[in-house]
Amino acid sequence: MVKLILKKKIAPKPATSYPAWVFDDSPIADPFGYGERAVKFLRALNHPKNPLPGHPFQLDKWQERIVRAIYGPRNPDGTRIVKTVVLLLPRGSRKTSLAAALALLHTWGPERTPGGEVLSAASTREQAKIAFEEAVSIIRAVPKVNAIAQIADHKHRVKNKTHGSFYVCVSNDGASAHGHTPVFALIDEIHAWKKRDLWDAIRSGMAKTPGSLMVIATTAGRGQENLAFEQIAYARKVAKGEILDPATLPVMFETPQDADWEDEAVWQRANPGLSYGYPDLEGLRQMAKEAKERPGDRDAFRQFHLNCWLDHSEAPFVEMPIYDLGAAPVDLDRLKGEPCWIGVDLSSNKDLTAVVAAWRDGDGGYIVHPWYFCPKENLRRRSELDGVPYTTWAELALITPTPGNVVDYEYVEERIRDLCREYDVREIAFDPWNAQRTLSKFVDEGLPAIEMRQGFKTMNAACRELERAILGRKFQHGGHPILRWNFDNVSVVTDAAENIKMDKEKSRERIDGAVATAMAVSRAATGEDTRSIYDTDERAEGLLIF
Repeated sequence: MVKLILKKKIAPKPATSYPAWVFDDSPIADPFGYGERAVKFLRALNHPKNPLPGHPFQLDKWQERIVRAIYGPRNPDGTRIVKTVVLLLPRGSRKTSLAAALALLHTWGPERTPGGEVLSAASTREQAKIAFEEAVSIIRAVPKVNAIAQIADHKHRVKNKTHGSFYVCVSNDGASAHGHTPVFALIDEIHAWKKRDLWDAIRSGMAKTPGSLMVIATTAGRGQENLAFEQIAYARKVAKGEILDPATLPVMFETPQDADWEDEAVWQRANPGLSYGYPDLEGLRQMAKEAKERPGDRDAFRQFHLNCWLDHSEAPFVEMPIYDLGAAPVDLDRLKGEPCWIGVDLSSNKDLTAVVAAWRDGDGGYIVHPWYFCPKENLRRRSELDGVPYTTWAELALITPTPGNVVDYEYVEERIRDLCREYDVREIAFDPWNAQRTLSKFVDEGLPAIEMRQGFKTMNAACRELERAILGRKFQHGGHPILRWNFDNVSVVTDAAENIKMDKEKSRERIDGAVATAMAVSRAATGEDTRSIYDTDERAEGLLIF
């Protein structure tokens, strides 16, 4: 008789992006010795801020392993495998010093290329100068390097006179960025970049240069509809093994949203230099003590010192991870014939206009889908001002650009008429501000248009019902990126009677779609049908009206 032993099935541990390899002694490939060569060069440098005798450049073990992981692994022909490094570190972790030293490795060290361009790029010239000035201070502290350095402080440029390689800093000005073909690029604090012109220019320039290396060194940011989140999200997937990309090296010292921000063990995990004395532990303790009483400081502490990627709003309507649970695709064809309620936020004719339809799901919840409109003229400029990819959204048909420099309301009105023809629309709710002309027109046409004012009395019930649905996992939005951006921007205000509403003035950026969603869900909750019997009842056919 064969005895069967049933083993309990153990669920695999969830993949993590945390770089545990930085601290263990696991082997790092270095078949040609280039990783060791890079480490020796960095250790030969001096740093004027180091109080130790001789002012040696401090390269701690965790930093050394990162350097080895970048420069050690090679293809059989000796070319470097790693092309992009994503270094997500909190403030005070000396990432600028490390990045500046790597820039010198490519300008004066063994990774240099004759005539090669090395650059540091940041959102502003002042920020870009930080890494440049750090590099110059190291150059001046090393006599052999300083002897062949031609430093032009006013141009923020330094040249290796022997080999022709040079280092320059640039700021986020796309017009002046084109023409660069860097062999090494430091992308500094990408979370602060409001537009992507410089990024696109650098990326296209690096594609022209064999063996180029990009190092993205940044702290955590806010929101998801931005350049920084795109890069961090990709690197996170690589770190977790969801994407196989040996050319990307993710070094992600980030803290989960639900971690206890007051726990010093969490601080130690997020700050690899803390055990070496940086940042200052007592300083962190004082900031945490003050942040306990000030919510704004608390978010700043979590973002900048624990690398916790935050939602965009400082007074969010709901937590975005909960909102994201409703991202299952919406099948609009299946909803044809189902009762539908529409919320419209026409906003200013120069801004974003949102039309949102809501359907009841039969289980106490709602299904919604938005349509967006914006002026076509200066679409790229609007992308820069709002820091979101309007041009990409337009290409993907997620937004409709209307001719001219203002939203053409006739386009919006015709889309609403189309929705009334396609779906069983029971009501179209308008904020009367900016909408009186459209509202009157629809009423004259016999469409079920109503006013829905935006005061506390009206919007409290709307927001509470929407909040109930989202928190109860009974809200399906299909993961529409613009709608998510709107919800991520929402700040909520409360009156003396504890009524709440979404506030456009206090919200960081556009919230039009979120407001229209609250309106549509509110009307769907009441189940009102303001259509005439002559529009809805087949028995009315053939009746004469005197």
